[in-house]
Amino acid sequence: MKHLMKKSAVLLLFLSTLAHGQGQENYQPSPENREARQWFQEARFGLFVHWGVYSILGDGEWVMNNQNIPIDAYEKLPTFFNPIAFNAEEWVKMAKDAGMKYITITSRHHDGFSMFDTKASSYDIVDSTPYGKDVLKQLADACHKEGIKLFFYYSLLDWHEDDYYPRGRTGTNIPGRGTGDWDKYISFMKAQLTELLTNYGDIAGIWFDGHWDQKQWDGKRFGKLQVDWHYDEIYKLIHDLQPQCLIGNNHHLAPIEGEDFQMFEKDLPGKNTTGWGTSASDIGQLPLEVCETINGSWGFNLQDRSHKSEKELVHYMVKAAGYGSNLLLNVGPMPNGEIQQEHKESLHQMGQWMRENGETIYGTSAGPVPPTERMASTQKGKTIYLHILDQNDKVFVKDFDLNIKSVKLFKDKSSLTHQKNGFGLLIQIPKDKLDPLDTIIEITLK
Repeated sequence: MKHLMKKSAVLLLFLSTLAHGQGQENYQPSPENREARQWFQEARFGLFVHWGVYSILGDGEWVMNNQNIPIDAYEKLPTFFNPIAFNAEEWVKMAKDAGMKYITITSRHHDGFSMFDTKASSYDIVDSTPYGKDVLKQLADACHKEGIKLFFYYSLLDWHEDDYYPRGRTGTNIPGRGTGDWDKYISFMKAQLTELLTNYGDIAGIWFDGHWDQKQWDGKRFGKLQVDWHYDEIYKLIHDLQPQCLIGNNHHLAPIEGEDFQMFEKDLPGKNTTGWGTSASDIGQLPLEVCETINGSWGFNLQDRSHKSEKELVHYMVKAAGYGSNLLLNVGPMPNGEIQQEHKESLHQMGQWMRENGETIYGTSAGPVPPTERMASTQKGKTIYLHILDQNDKVFVKDFDLNIKSVKLFKDKSSLTHQKNGFGLLIQIPKDKLDPLDTIIEITLK
């Protein structure tokens, strides 16, 4: 991304840089990092926040690309971005009441606008908006006060910086984009990451996105990278600055050396309903996280009415936990800094459900019954939580051969009639005790 690379250099990159890119070679996580991984694996529920100047247009976070808005036109947005209704403490309280243990917020999305006070560029919320304050600093202070951990989403790709060159696959028709020097762009990212990990206290993790922009596409599949992302340097920088800081990268690949958790975008682990999901063979041994939207959009979308029901959200939470994964549930704040009411209501409902049933989610591992549309399971020690997602009062678990001590309804601890034979386990649930959202059976093993 900065100056044009010579053909020989480009050829060398194509030959030497494979689909994954080089990670942090011989990375050995520190004790602090291993402890953070354990915490993350047990946290199970987090809040994703997509917020930037794009929210003004009310058409999602990809609006600059989707509408091919020229650079000089898009640069007008910060001049009237003034989120005077933003209240970091209210956001954190909302997340905490929803049963969430951490918040991941966009520090810089693909449009290149930084939502924090950066010295690496003046294209940021402090220098380019009438608001003039660092929202990430306010959020970090509120998170530290309330014991909520903070992650920073950071876009690797950039539709604004000339030094993001060679161009990737997106933003190619945005007028006004110039050429630049890729090495300078890498230096720019390092400078910003250093700021994020220096000026905001303890940061729980960095959530990278955009790797896929620099991969060749032949119409059927992604191929090799056309650049070197310098992950060996970037990952080492992060771990050196804050050893406990977890690194994840939304590259839709198996984990790269130096990463600390693996995420899945709008798909459960090993599924590929989106076309860019990760296959089961690419699931590593790291803690897992699934990210999903409450409606159909990440950033604020004025006309998006496809809000998921309480049942849909609860079932997604249960299935994610059934795969041993966290759920990172997204909100797209409005340009004034408020969370839209529909999202607040959804989070309130999730909070009520988690207060009653969180024991079956927090600190659990994937259970012995893989998630389906009918059921899912989580496990904690010798206790299995079988989540029945349909309204069937007769539950059959095929090939269940574990030694059972008791089978109870989780809600009231009443014993359930059950029978185990060579074919599996049959459980009878009184019809009047079926839960319309999720009937949870507590199975204790000997």
